[in-house]
Amino acid sequence: MSKITEKKLIEEFKNRQAFSRKELLAFYRHFEPELKEGTFGWRISDLKKKNVIKPIRRGYYIISNKSTYEPDISAEILKLAKVLSGRFEGVKHCIWDTNWINEFARHQATKRLIIIETEKDLVESLYYELNDALRFDFYLNPDKKIIDYYVSESQNPVIIKKLITRSPITKRTEKRTKFYTPLLEKILVDLYAESNLFYFYQGAELIHVYENALKNYTINYTKLFAYAKRREKEQDIKQFITNNIPHLAENIIA
Repeated sequence: MSKITEKKLIEEFKNRQAFSRKELLAFYRHFEPELKEGTFGWRISDLKKKNVIKPIRRGYYIISNKSTYEPDISAEILKLAKVLSGRFEGVKHCIWDTNWINEFARHQATKRLIIIETEKDLVESLYYELNDALRFDFYLNPDKKIIDYYVSESQNPVIIKKLITRSPITKRTEKRTKFYTPLLEKILVDLYAESNLFYFYQGAELIHVYENALKNYTINYTKLFAYAKRREKEQDIKQFITNNIPHLAENIIA
C-alpha cells in the first residue's frame, strides 16, 4: 500500500470516533474498484501492524492517534510487587493504585487505595505473607462495613481480593521486577462494578472518568464488554455510557 494512500486514509478518518470495516473497504475501492476481499483483509492486518489503525471492537477501528494507557508505577506499588513476584512467582495476579484515576477525574481524590488481586485459592496466603513482610494496612475482601469503618480511615490501605478469571491485565517490568497491572478496560469496569470500594469515584465523578478515559486513550471495547459480562455488568455499563456520554457511544455500543 502506498504512503500516499495511507496519508489519505488517516486524513479521511482521523476525526472519526470510529469507522467500520465496510467504510474502510469503500475507501479503498474508491481508488481500487477491483480490490478483492482477501487482499483487503491483508491490508487491514498491515495497517494494524504499522499502528495506523487500532481495533476497538469487532469490525470497527480508529486511527491510532490516541495513546496506549501505561500509568507510572509508584514506589509503593514496586515494593509490593517485589514481594509478590518473589514469593509467589508464576502466580496470576494484578496490582494497581487508585491514584492513577486522578488523571481522568474532575476532583483529585484524597483517598488512595492499592488493589492486589490474585488467584482465588491464594488470596489468604498472599494476605498473610504481605502482612508479615510489609507495613501497610492490609484488608482481605473487605465488605461495606469494613470499608466504611476501617478502610476509609486508613492512611495506607491495601485491598487483597480474588482476581476474576480472564481479567484484562498486562505484564510490566520495572527495575527488573516483573508483575501484572490491569488494562484500562478492567479499571473502568471495576470502578463501575464495585461502587462500595471505589465510593470516591461514583456519580458525576464516574462520568468524568469514563468520558476522559474513552476520549484520550485507545480502548478495546470487545475486551471491556467481555470483562463487564463476566462481572454481570455489560448491559448496565452500556446503558451508563449511552445515557451519560452519548457523543462517545456511537459505533461503540452494539
